[in-house]
Amino acid sequence: MNSEINNLLDAVSKSGAHDAADLLEQASGEDAARVLEQLNPMVAQQVMDEMQEAPRTAALHFIPLEKTRQWQANREYPEDSVGWLMEAPVAVFRPTLSVGETIEELRGLTRTAFVTYGYVTDDSNKLLGVLVMRDLMLADRSAKLKEVMYTNVFNLRPDMHLTEAMKACVGQHYPVYPVCDAEGRLLGLVRGQTLFEARAIEISAQVGSMVGVEKEERLSTPLLRSLRFRHPWLQINLLTCFVAAAVVGVFQSTLDRLVLLAVFLPVLSGQSGNTGCQALAVALRGMTLGDLKSGEERRLVMKEGFLGLLNGMLVGVSAGLGMFVYARMNHNPNALVLAGVVWIAMSVSCVVSGLSGALIPLLLRKIGADPATASSIFLTTATDVISMGTFLGLAALLVP
Repeated sequence: MNSEINNLLDAVSKSGAHDAADLLEQASGEDAARVLEQLNPMVAQQVMDEMQEAPRTAALHFIPLEKTRQWQANREYPEDSVGWLMEAPVAVFRPTLSVGETIEELRGLTRTAFVTYGYVTDDSNKLLGVLVMRDLMLADRSAKLKEVMYTNVFNLRPDMHLTEAMKACVGQHYPVYPVCDAEGRLLGLVRGQTLFEARAIEISAQVGSMVGVEKEERLSTPLLRSLRFRHPWLQINLLTCFVAAAVVGVFQSTLDRLVLLAVFLPVLSGQSGNTGCQALAVALRGMTLGDLKSGEERRLVMKEGFLGLLNGMLVGVSAGLGMFVYARMNHNPNALVLAGVVWIAMSVSCVVSGLSGALIPLLLRKIGADPATASSIFLTTATDVISMGTFLGLAALLVP
């Protein structure tokens, strides 16, 4: 590739799908095609979805027909599955072909395709074995492929989730994996680099999603587009802040009477919020890595709730002691009661925070939404409302 296409590829690789489509629409059809062919298959298809019909058609004109057909077939599977990463099978032979004939065919294939392994299939395209180039070159040229192929073949299924596929491949260090259907028919190939790259992109986007940053936003995303991505979530966050503020407003008279309570509001809010974020991180990690199996959701919620209780009780002792000392310094006769209020409020808010951190991503997944999408915004609301409401409510009831 020339330097102009290399620069375009670099810019596209650093952009989200929408911005990448804008860049390719400004290029010639041939240049756009060369860039699309170099992208991760999943990313290439996402970018083409965002392109206008005319420039997309112009680019497809320069892409080999077998590759466009493979991309079209890939779309039959979920976007986060192995199926979206498949490349068209190359170097596919019949078991009765001789080694010499196969080598001659490979000489022609390698001029237009990068061949790592050869694949042996029967008349129904069922995968029978894999050919390793070294063994093929050292074998007797008159031998049949069925005599030199490896029959114990590791393969992926097209409907496998990326996480499941990545875990399955951890102990199978191959540069290319064949993809077969339930009947064992060869559907396509997935390169190991492509698989782990696609998963890395998804995981890297998760952190931003937790606070309302779109998966598509990158460092190169234009200012106004970034504003459009982020601003709606900030408006939602502001609304949830008003809810927390309303809780404080309900107990305004208590705050007027016991001004020292205001000092401990951020302490409770911050501590319970951090407890919830810990639970949220563990829940999202379990979903991402596939550790959270169906039916284990209740155990996760109970564990995080119990952890919240234990952490809240232990941290509550320190916070209660701090309140006692501060109240005595201000000559408040109810220092011991206020310390007890802090301890109870901290325990309750940490329990709720732990439960919320586990429940929020589970509920988002249940309704079909991305579990990471702005989950911290909803978590912050829950923890602020509960921690402040419990603290001020107990103070209003117990402190004369």
